Amino acid sequence: MKKVIALLVLVTLYQHSFAQENSNESYEKYRQKITRPPYGLEKVLALIKNVPSDENENLPIAQKDYLALSLREKFTYHMIHAETYSQNCDAIPPDPDLQKKIFGQLPDAFGDFSWSERQGNFFQANRDSVIALMTESIGRTNRIGINYKKAIADVNAREMIPLLISVYNRDHKDHDILTVLMLLMKKNEYGPFMSSASFKKLYASTDYESSYRAALTLNTANEELIIQRAKSFYDTLPKNH
Repeated sequence: MKKVIALLVLVTLYQHSFAQENSNESYEKYRQKITRPPYGLEKVLALIKNVPSDENENLPIAQKDYLALSLREKFTYHMIHAETYSQNCDAIPPDPDLQKKIFGQLPDAFGDFSWSERQGNFFQANRDSVIALMTESIGRTNRIGINYKKAIADVNAREMIPLLISVYNRDHKDHDILTVLMLLMKKNEYGPFMSSASFKKLYASTDYESSYRAALTLNTANEELIIQRAKSFYDTLPKNH
């Protein structure tokens, strides 16, 4: 009888471990999904389908093709295609408890690639249009892909804080939205956040892997604290941001 009970316990533990592993893998895939804007999508996909890599393995489309794109088409191009090959270190294994944490940093959006200087310049030069297009897209889908999150942080889209909070509060599923809120507070050096225990825990380390893995425990108290701080930060902003 004792052997049967022991066997049942082992089976239960295995099933729980297997389910947890599958759940963690599913969430990892979920948080790495990008949003594909609809503006000229087929045209852009055709352009990048066979783009040749240069001597550094970068994948930019030709300048003449790039300049021929409208602003909205360029937005789509940048959001679905990163031009610069940037793999320069060993990959960090995924955290086994992704769903139980609120990370200080966002995951990579494009694997071994990142946005080039040309692409970064586009986001900064067309900041208002980029924010408007992302806002339109998010309002339509209630989804914020990892590429949008990266862009929001990069262009310091503080005016999107209410929308970020609204999307998160729909199902409390995408915890990287909380990460974006913290990155915005960090970028703008919002005092109450900069002096908090959360900031010290997440951003004190200068080591890449330690910084990448730094996280808060996912619980209601931390969710509410991040959101309340972000709301308070937003309220300090000038009306035209």
